Amino acid sequence: GVTAILKGGKPGPRIAIRADMDALPVTEQSGLPFASRVTGEYRGQPVGIMHACGHDAHVAILMGVASALAAMKDELPGEVMFVFQPAEEGPANAGEEFGAALMLKQGIFGDFKPDAVFGLHVWAGLPVGKVGTRSGSLMASADEWTLTVRGRQTHGSRPWDGVDPIMIGAQILLGTQSIIARQVNIAASPVVLTAGVFQSGVRFNIIPDEARLVGTLRTFDPAVREDVIARFRRTAEDYAHAGGGSAELQVVNNAPATVNEPALAARARASLERAAGSGNVVEMAPVTVAEDFSQYATAAPTFFFFVGSTGVGVDPASAPINHSPQFLLDEQSLQVGSGAMLQVALDYLHGEVD
Repeated sequence: GVTAILKGGKPGPRIAIRADMDALPVTEQSGLPFASRVTGEYRGQPVGIMHACGHDAHVAILMGVASALAAMKDELPGEVMFVFQPAEEGPANAGEEFGAALMLKQGIFGDFKPDAVFGLHVWAGLPVGKVGTRSGSLMASADEWTLTVRGRQTHGSRPWDGVDPIMIGAQILLGTQSIIARQVNIAASPVVLTAGVFQSGVRFNIIPDEARLVGTLRTFDPAVREDVIARFRRTAEDYAHAGGGSAELQVVNNAPATVNEPALAARARASLERAAGSGNVVEMAPVTVAEDFSQYATAAPTFFFFVGSTGVGVDPASAPINHSPQFLLDEQSLQVGSGAMLQVALDYLHGEVD
């Protein structure tokens, strides 16, 4: 990553403002004349490379904020660290340390102890001109889970001579949804359990000896997270045992829930209303996307908000969402985002409290 510190001409608090910078393994289909044509490799697979989540916009916004603050540094109280963070989307290779947690481990705040850390994200679910936030839990925690199901290989015409890991894996996958639907009070604490990978076998007439499923778990409450993982493991092992096989579940937490510290959120919301107008600040429900910005809460109180990026005349409810190959960002959101973050920073540094 890249960090820079701006020292104001007057004594005051210390804050950090973070922007992530990484792209995604997505082939762009935006139709723009400057659409990405870059390709690369991700975990052994050839992929397109696209800024499908708007992190390039975050870098531009933070550069704008840095430029504005630098222009007034002689009158500025306190100090500001600008954090340009890589790998918010995760590591290049599974199991590697990455992103905010790695920057913290490497001592990003070793000599600079912030009183608060601020971040933002462009969001296709809001129209340009709007910003959205909430006090308390804003975004979910994100776990990456890997389920390995082991059976016994046999000819596809004689399934009774083996143990079919594909069948067991399918039963486990369906069984996990009964955890969410029947065993967890999702009205009190939302939970999402999704599989994104189901790999097994190489030939049409061979029942393989192993299946691999990979997915994500999203929760907002640490106790609920532990409970769901325990239920998932029990469900997997029981279905596998019933089918004559075995199952092993591994879970890696990529980010805890993003929580806006209530006192800081109240101050920052007032700043957002000054910058965007009180009618343009949306009280959001918790969202099940995740952000490793949450890691910075181990160092200082944090506040995070969303910046609407869907253009005029487009319904945000049907606009291509972040991570879509058709994701489009109205560039007016750069002005809105930089203005909002600048106001948040200035008000905090000057001690403005409503």
